Amino acid sequence: MVPENVAKDDMPSGAQRRGIPETGLQDHHSIRADTRPIVSRTSWLLIGTLVIVFAVFAAAVALRDSDEFSPMVDGVLGLLALWIPTGLAWWTGFRVNGRRWDILFSAGALSCWAVGTTCYVLQSAVGADILFPSPADVAYFGFYLLMSSALAFIVRNRLRTMTWPIVLDSAIGALGAAAVLGVVLGPFLESNFTGPRTLETVLGAGYPLMDLLLVATVIGMTATTGFSTGDGWILLVLGLITFTGADIAFAFAELNDSYVVGMPMDVGWAAGMALIAAWAVIQGRRPGSDNRRRVSLPAQAVPALATIAGLGVLILASQQRIGLPTVVLASLTLAFAALPLVFRQRLQLTHATRQARTDELTGLPNRRALYADVPARLSADGRRRSAVMLLDLDKFKEINDGLGHDLGDVLLVQVAARLSAQLRPADLLARMGGDEFVIHLDSCGQEEAQAVANNLRVALAEPYDLGGITIYINASIGIACYPEQGQDLALLLRKADMAMYSAKSTHSGHAVYADGAPGLTAHQFHTVQVLNEALVHDQLVLHFQPKVDLVTGDVRGVEALVRWEHPTLGLLQPDRFLKRFEEAGLLPALTDVVLTQALDQASVWADGALPLSVAVNLPASSIIDSRLPAQIASMTSARGLHPSVLVLEITEDALVADRTRAHQTLTALRDLGVRIAVDDFGKGYSSLSYLRELPIDELKLDKSFILTMMDDVRATALVVSTIDLAHSLGLEMTAEGVEDPKTYRALTDYGCDIAQGYFMSRPLSVKDFDTWLSNRTHLPGQDVVELAHTETTPSSTG
Repeated sequence: MVPENVAKDDMPSGAQRRGIPETGLQDHHSIRADTRPIVSRTSWLLIGTLVIVFAVFAAAVALRDSDEFSPMVDGVLGLLALWIPTGLAWWTGFRVNGRRWDILFSAGALSCWAVGTTCYVLQSAVGADILFPSPADVAYFGFYLLMSSALAFIVRNRLRTMTWPIVLDSAIGALGAAAVLGVVLGPFLESNFTGPRTLETVLGAGYPLMDLLLVATVIGMTATTGFSTGDGWILLVLGLITFTGADIAFAFAELNDSYVVGMPMDVGWAAGMALIAAWAVIQGRRPGSDNRRRVSLPAQAVPALATIAGLGVLILASQQRIGLPTVVLASLTLAFAALPLVFRQRLQLTHATRQARTDELTGLPNRRALYADVPARLSADGRRRSAVMLLDLDKFKEINDGLGHDLGDVLLVQVAARLSAQLRPADLLARMGGDEFVIHLDSCGQEEAQAVANNLRVALAEPYDLGGITIYINASIGIACYPEQGQDLALLLRKADMAMYSAKSTHSGHAVYADGAPGLTAHQFHTVQVLNEALVHDQLVLHFQPKVDLVTGDVRGVEALVRWEHPTLGLLQPDRFLKRFEEAGLLPALTDVVLTQALDQASVWADGALPLSVAVNLPASSIIDSRLPAQIASMTSARGLHPSVLVLEITEDALVADRTRAHQTLTALRDLGVRIAVDDFGKGYSSLSYLRELPIDELKLDKSFILTMMDDVRATALVVSTIDLAHSLGLEMTAEGVEDPKTYRALTDYGCDIAQGYFMSRPLSVKDFDTWLSNRTHLPGQDVVELAHTETTPSSTG
């Protein structure tokens, strides 16, 4: 059946619906048309003229008291009722400068009918015998020919975009209408085809057959477009149906040899011509006018009615004699209507399979299609070389977050189109997800693959227009060659991913995988698959660095620092993998792992009467996540902990990125009891106003100031002033990077609250931290003086 969105999305443009080439439209026409009414004042005046003329003629026919020919009614009024619509149709055709062939053909058709009727009336007026066929019949046949041509132009542009279900609905509607008309016209057709075939019988049967053709065409068109082919379409439909009704009445009158000029059916022809002319007048507005008033039929209305009609005809045929052509038409109606039911399951399965293999956004094959098709392509000829390319857009996340996901989607669609344009039909382009695309280059060696990669990057480097915003974006491409670097897709993708990461980190644009090549072996763990394995197989562990109270020397808490126990590369520091987790979109999952392990350990310490707070670094994406407070409340409650055991450390840049949402999230966390610390304070270039606006408990001065404070007077001044600033705001001050006793003592003298650094302890595993904690000696500030003095006094031996 016809999809419900045909009348909206699949309709051609306003100019195309009117049969006007869009290139012929001028911008000022479109602008003016947007503000004009659907039907202009002139059009209403002309339509009013048609109504008046027809009403006068119809009233005169109804009130006449004799069946004899009346020069005034049958001559003057009857011909005026035909020629005025004809003249208005021609006037409308010339008004649009002859660019509307549908209107011109309609005007020609009306002229033919008016000419034929004029000949008929003039012969009747002088009492001459009217022969059949006569010259008037030539004109009448011209009406059908030209009207059919007009309908062809009306539907011309619509046919270009028809899908086969729409064509099927049209055929069902046309066949159903033809079957019904076949029943109605059956007696007349039978009378003409009974006996010898003469020109008279052929022409006599031709009229109803051409009526049948016109009505079937109109019904079929209505099935595809409803009443939305153009303004006034319903008038054209009613005009042709009225014409057909008058022709059928005429046919039966002729069958009984009872027709004379002036019968009510003459009014039917006049009404049909007036309706067609009114449609032409409405259509004759300037091109580009707005076409807002549309009435679309329900998607299944015409096929359903046609099916009922076909079934009714067949039932009637079982009760009485009906011509074979009519029975055939009714049978075809039911057969065509059953086709969608027969093939619906197969069509639904095909559609579902296509959807499952297609990326919804770009229309490209998706990950499922890639894993289904590429292995078959590789195994088709094991000796034929090919290449797998993994393409990742550079800094797409920043564009997506900064401009919004809707514009990010627009960018991905444009990228997909540019990539497709650069590839051969034999190549396969698929979207893996996010901003990653995979390309399988058929019959392609390493040098050819590198050339293709260069062409792709050149095509992608052109500017993108995102609704008035122009941006530029580049891509990094990794290449793995078959069969040298892998015999299956999974291995080729993994090596292409390694090469892509190498290209991204070295800014080389593209890279080809090579076993043992510099920059690849060290980054094998950066593949998305390996990152996921690290998350689910407990390869991420926490090390803890103590935070010491500078007044009492007690351990106030710890900072949880993530490490990766890689199965082959050993213990990896955060700078070796955090950026890749962020690029892969896995940073939220990593944060969840860190929070879980940190709170688990805090619970263990709390059970052992060692209530230590645990500080966890929080990425910017988590700060603006409105679900975070509820998540932390649930996690602490499940472990029997108060939320105050947790300290969340955030950077200045993360705070100012989205201050409104950050304020909402941090306020909710603060209400729970969670403490908020600003990490690396002083390292960024942000305004200090956030210290007043946001709920903050602690400042952690960046270690770059602490490491140089003993040798740089200005650094010392900055440290002292920052400590005073924190205390004046009611905040605690933590110094990071304390690596010697002199710095420890100086910070104590300056009034700093907490110290953290290698002087007290490096980050330690849980086991090592517990051992260190049980063996440590308290080092309050005054106890460090002697240690600091000892380090600065020369030995007696020199």
